[in-house]
Amino acid sequence: MNLKPRRHEEPEINVVSLIDVVLLLVVFFMLSSRFTDEGRVRVHLPTANGVPPEAAHSEPLVVTVTQEGSYRVNEKELINSSPDTLRAALLKEAGTNRTLRVTIRADARATHQSVITAMDVLGRLGFADLNIATVKEGPAGKP
Repeated sequence: MNLKPRRHEEPEINVVSLIDVVLLLVVFFMLSSRFTDEGRVRVHLPTANGVPPEAAHSEPLVVTVTQEGSYRVNEKELINSSPDTLRAALLKEAGTNRTLRVTIRADARATHQSVITAMDVLGRLGFADLNIATVKEGPAGKP
């Protein structure tokens, strides 16, 4: 009978191969991932100061889009809501002046397509200074 205690070896885990695999995964993901470059997109942020802007020399052009999708140019109702009619009315009101400030007043329940159509017609005519009119919301969420 052997009364000597057996030598009990502590189990060990060889982590060298695990470190190799993790290092290879890190290198793989670093080489295969695409990092976005925030400097590529140029954003011109608006500036504001306490001085009010100079008054425009000419009357601004106002295009109103109603809930039904019809248009008014300087509060003159158009005969139909086609883009050609809107284009003709804008040409009549603005003439050859494409530097006019144009304000789009769209009803909150107007379709998005009718507003985009008005913006598209204005853009095709060469108007670049577009504003979209909004109302200031009241304190309790009511305009």
